[in-house]
Amino acid sequence: MKSFHLGKDTARLAVLQRSEMISPTLKKIRKLFGRYLFTNFFSKNFIDTQNISKKYCEIMNNELYTFNNYLNNDLNILSIGSGIGGLEVLINANFKGSKFTFIEKNYISKKVKYGWDNKNFEAYNNIKLLEKFLIENGINNQDFDIFDFDYDVLPKRKFDLITSLYSLDYHYDFSFYSEYLKKICSDETIIIFDTIRAEHFKNVFQNVDIIKEDNNTVHKSKRIVCKKFK
Repeated sequence: MKSFHLGKDTARLAVLQRSEMISPTLKKIRKLFGRYLFTNFFSKNFIDTQNISKKYCEIMNNELYTFNNYLNNDLNILSIGSGIGGLEVLINANFKGSKFTFIEKNYISKKVKYGWDNKNFEAYNNIKLLEKFLIENGINNQDFDIFDFDYDVLPKRKFDLITSLYSLDYHYDFSFYSEYLKKICSDETIIIFDTIRAEHFKNVFQNVDIIKEDNNTVHKSKRIVCKKFK
């Protein structure tokens, strides 16, 4: 897959969720006019939807590659803070029979803020647009469920794989979800997320492996694969 089917509203969400897709011109505009105007005006009116679709697909393919070895057919997958679901679309296209569950915040903050901060309650998503994107890009509506973190009762079933790229322990401290995760994990459940404190999680899980290191940002994050709570 080289590009996604992406409408303008969904493309805007992708840009807010993934700052690396912002064009050099928009980066200058954001710096000049500030994050509030960028979030509420420029991101709505000055984006190239077709270009964003290709960039987003390329980024998601690269993300998929980092943990491709942990994927298989017929998985029960939970995605926490998935954005608009591009990664899940690619998993669905490459691995048959999987079922997807999404836990999302359903609002768009007035001012974009990125970074590792346990006091950060920013969110940039719209559950209706997430649902539309998934269906338009090939996931049958019977194969996924979406839960609003703030209003819905979260699912209690066990999952094979839990992914949370740049959300769990990024926007929200791991402790925000830890008790819930213990209830839905078996000893075989694999949890994949990004953190700046990989060593800390060796005290939380019996198995922790680093599968990706991002040394090109201020925060020097690591993507880890964890298994079996202590």
